[in-house]
Amino acid sequence: MAEQLEFFPIQSPCRGICQADERGYCRGCMRTRDERFNWQNFSDTQKQDIIRLCRQRLLRKIRANKAGETEEPQQPSLF
Repeated sequence: MAEQLEFFPIQSPCRGICQADERGYCRGCMRTRDERFNWQNFSDTQKQDIIRLCRQRLLRKIRANKAGETEEPQQPSLF
């Protein structure tokens, strides 16, 4: 499969929050410390891979939060 050419530079996914969570991922963009510090040194292909990983991390975090929520029973109120 041929690599797609990028005509514009790939922008940083930074959202300006820049705080690490308990796993070491940025709470805003879900990048690791190394990914944030070395963003300018990565090739466009590496940047695309990092953005894909960030999306996966975010979806995993959302799923974990939903699984951790306890659902209240669907019993109607008696009062």
